[in-house]
Amino acid sequence: MDVGAAAWLVILLALLAANLPFINDRLFAVVPLKGGTSAARKPFLVRLLELVVLFFVVGSVGRLLEGRIGTVFPQTWEFYAIGACLFVVLAFPGFVVRYLRKRH
Repeated sequence: MDVGAAAWLVILLALLAANLPFINDRLFAVVPLKGGTSAARKPFLVRLLELVVLFFVVGSVGRLLEGRIGTVFPQTWEFYAIGACLFVVLAFPGFVVRYLRKRH
């Protein structure tokens, strides 16, 4: 896989993973939450924790792809802070659909 394809793969994976907690009410889109009804709603804190875990999963995939292409460059805390901010920005469409859109 060339550098351009790997970069686009990580960007698309980040976009999907950032919106995943807000799109469905299952944990990581697989595990149903236990609740009184079949349509149990995920609390916001669970969605936030899921977002953090998915950030590290996408980062691991990106690091793996970088290692397959060539040398893995060392990163400092600034890289991870900017990456986390970008991940939160990518999650904005899912947040809007879940919490800000009016339901008729």
